Amino acid sequence: MSSTSQKHKDFVAEPMGEKPVMALAGIGEALGKRLEDKGFDKAYVVLGQFLVLKKDEELFRDWLKESCGANVKQQGDCYGCLREWCDSFL
Repeated sequence: MSSTSQKHKDFVAEPMGEKPVMALAGIGEALGKRLEDKGFDKAYVVLGQFLVLKKDEELFRDWLKESCGANVKQQGDCYGCLREWCDSFL
């Protein structure tokens, strides 16, 4: 059984709406600020990138590392969060 954070559970429990980028699992204040500085200010903008990359885990992880310096755990948390959200709402 995999373990998910409360942040992850809260995010995937409802539609995304206007949630800030820092609402995504794995994205804290520092990474969130870096993403915001690159125009990724809302969770749905990161979702758009996730979809442009065709939900590909390796491509998304690489993008997240390059765009904001996310470590392996942060990459995995964010990917899992968006993947589960898509499975529930798309």
